[in-house]
Amino acid sequence: MQNESFFQKLNKQKVSYLFIALPAALFFIFQLAPVFISFFWSFTRYDVVHSPRFVGLANYKNILFNDPLFWKAVGNTIIYVIGVVPIGICLSLILAVAIDQKIKFKNFFKSIFFLPTVTAIVAVSVIWKWLYAGEKYGLLNYLIMKLGFQPIDWLASPAWTLPSIMIMSIWAGVGYNMILFLAGLQTIPQVMYEVADIDGAGFWKKFFHVTLPLLRPTIVFVIIMSFVFSFQVFEQVYIMTGGQGAIGGVLNSGLTIVAYLYDKGFQKFQMGYASALAYIIFLWIFVLTMINKRLMKSNVEY
Repeated sequence: MQNESFFQKLNKQKVSYLFIALPAALFFIFQLAPVFISFFWSFTRYDVVHSPRFVGLANYKNILFNDPLFWKAVGNTIIYVIGVVPIGICLSLILAVAIDQKIKFKNFFKSIFFLPTVTAIVAVSVIWKWLYAGEKYGLLNYLIMKLGFQPIDWLASPAWTLPSIMIMSIWAGVGYNMILFLAGLQTIPQVMYEVADIDGAGFWKKFFHVTLPLLRPTIVFVIIMSFVFSFQVFEQVYIMTGGQGAIGGVLNSGLTIVAYLYDKGFQKFQMGYASALAYIIFLWIFVLTMINKRLMKSNVEY
């Protein structure tokens, strides 16, 4: 009986390996192998047509020291992150606290604010591009002119291209962070608010002395994830500025680092250069992840 049991277990293990073989193969082909291949390409000059030619650290040196457009994209990305992350998180927290109150149609409001998150970002970008259109077709400019103001060249002006993308990104991301904050608010013991009520604390005192401190782990997580997502912004830039020539709009005023990578790799076919860009971005995200790991070590005791 023991021998039969052993062989039965062995057969079950073989079947288990058979089930995981295909997912493992797909993971290796489409995830793991491209990582190593692109790492090799980052040290080569490769244009897809000709064989890769090893150039050492030349791509990294050119990116960091001889490419002003790269630093333009970095500057735009930093401006985007600094503008989108704080405003988006504050709006999400305000909405979460408001919806967490005893109000009617709570689930309706959750669904409405979360709807942009489950909508394809490409479709959202196309709609916002139409809203930002010129005087004749753009809804925003139509409303602005009705109020007696001059229309704005949202996507055709270097001063407004990046802010236009930021406004759309904040609108699209508020619902996702709101749900995370709502989940965090549900973990705060109600007894903490009851004690605050007994002490005579008002709404703002409870918010700053109870809600924010106990919501700290969620806030840290949302901040770090928002930074990571913001550094990787691409679809909005591609859809909203790609139709005006090179990606990034007029004078590259909306060009971000991932959009620049796409332009180098898939429009100009400088795959070696684009691979080096990818690993520079990876380094940034790795640093942010380490910061996240260190900050998330802090525990909250009730």
